[in-house]
Amino acid sequence: MSVAHPAWLEVVDFLAAGITPETLIAYRPSPAVQDRLSDLLARNQDGVLSPEEESELDDFTQLEHLLILAKAQARRHTQLGR
Repeated sequence: MSVAHPAWLEVVDFLAAGITPETLIAYRPSPAVQDRLSDLLARNQDGVLSPEEESELDDFTQLEHLLILAKAQARRHTQLGR
């Protein structure tokens, strides 16, 4: 990732504010980020993404994977704490 896309910056801000396992599990991207991702996915399906947009979509994929792993780990921590 050469340039921090808004989705990454949003997650970094969320993490920097201090979180608990519960707030991580509940985290959802903003509507603006969700709209951007939907647009990129639709345009990717049509085959009309620029190289920069392809890179941005790849970054979304990496970020989603990171969040899935982090949320799964947070769920394990909350279950162990019961």
